[in-house]
Amino acid sequence: MRLRKKHFAIPEMHENPYVYFEGEKNKGKWAEVFGNDHPIYLEIGAGKGKFTIESAKRNKDINYIMVDLETNALIYATRKILEEELTNVRAMPINAENILDYFDEGEIDRIYINFCNPWPKLRHKKRRLTYPRFLEKYKIILKEKSQIYFKTDDLELFEESLDYFRDSGFSELVADFDMKEDEYPQNIVTEYERKFRDSNIPIKFGVFEHYV
Repeated sequence: MRLRKKHFAIPEMHENPYVYFEGEKNKGKWAEVFGNDHPIYLEIGAGKGKFTIESAKRNKDINYIMVDLETNALIYATRKILEEELTNVRAMPINAENILDYFDEGEIDRIYINFCNPWPKLRHKKRRLTYPRFLEKYKIILKEKSQIYFKTDDLELFEESLDYFRDSGFSELVADFDMKEDEYPQNIVTEYERKFRDSNIPIKFGVFEHYV
């Protein structure tokens, strides 16, 4: 469902010191931005940001960056950064297509992709955030032996993504077709996940490791 346009979103985010509209200037310098050498976890397609915000509150020794092109959703996430005083979170309203413009080789320690658009039509599948052309970009910005964590409600997307990861040279550490809510201690239940669970739709969860 498309969110109603929030005309205040972009001006408000421009006033937020934790939001970067010219994040490409920080390529290769994110450790300097955070002011420490902690691991950097990236969520692609962060939406309203519950996953990253809650993760950052639990893990103060990890830096988080959330990106999403949809500013109507991201505005709510960026507000939370200020409200919760989360100095270990940054945000960028960017298109994942251009991810290599914003991060240097081996700069990211982990990537999260949660409930992305499944793009079910054949001609649209190349837009999937797990499609091989995206995975090849992620491999560049990830450190060796880093992981991508992937959750979805969509069975076809999950099954085809397993092939995408295998074909792109990732090692499959987890491929769970019915992830229990309390099965993984670090799981954060987002709005989407709660909606699907309440509708008895199994959550699919995968972890894939990158080797150079």
